[in-house]
Amino acid sequence: DPPHLIAQKAMRVNLSDLAAMGAKPVGYLVGLFLPRDMQNMDAWVSGFAAGLKKDQETFNWSLFGGDTVATSGPLSVSLTAIGDVQQGQALRRRGAKAGDAIFVSGTLGDSALGLKCLSGDISLENEFLINRYHLPQPRLALGQRLFGIATACLDISDGLAGDIRHICNLANLGAKIEEKLLPLSLDASKVLESNPSYKSLIWNGGDDYELLFTAPDHRTDIIKDIAKETGVPLTKIGHMTTDAIIAIQDPSGKNLLEGQQGYRHF
Repeated sequence: DPPHLIAQKAMRVNLSDLAAMGAKPVGYLVGLFLPRDMQNMDAWVSGFAAGLKKDQETFNWSLFGGDTVATSGPLSVSLTAIGDVQQGQALRRRGAKAGDAIFVSGTLGDSALGLKCLSGDISLENEFLINRYHLPQPRLALGQRLFGIATACLDISDGLAGDIRHICNLANLGAKIEEKLLPLSLDASKVLESNPSYKSLIWNGGDDYELLFTAPDHRTDIIKDIAKETGVPLTKIGHMTTDAIIAIQDPSGKNLLEGQQGYRHF
């Protein structure tokens, strides 16, 4: 990947964490580890810095500092985002209640399918899906509107199946999600028509960086209003349950997860 896109993705996935807490971006720290034997290092760093500059201007925040060092290992980038939120108004993962509706922003699976296009596993170069992989859209304005409405919130980085599990575990609850309600882009739908074996990437692929949150059913109308105000589609995909089982059900009632848990870091 070109260095400017690596810089922008590093920024945006961290901005997504701020969005998931309802915070406004203030600044960030960068740790950049460059291989000693790296070729064209100056050109790479110049491109990386250009990507940082572009998204500093897009999201109105600035570089606070960090460190740049040589390494004998692979090139590595670590970015830490710093945001601001009113005391007591941060969104949390903990707090979902039985019966709460489950909502998700945007569409799912685009990034994971875009990576399949880039890697050659899907014999198609879909610009929209590849762009969704390279340049996720942090839902900052949406996150800042959800305090007092969402009972629990996080961003989807490890896949819907894995991340709803975090909300469920903290609440000692389960979740029932309907496959037919999962929001798909037109591009993702077309790719899956030709590559149905990748359907599980919609809930298991990760890298979506959409907001996943719970809220009481009676808040549905105000959530529709927020979707219009922010220009971000919001879809109700299921409900929290007292039965501590996480299910994504197809129209026949079959649980499609079958032990899948999303991306696992450890």
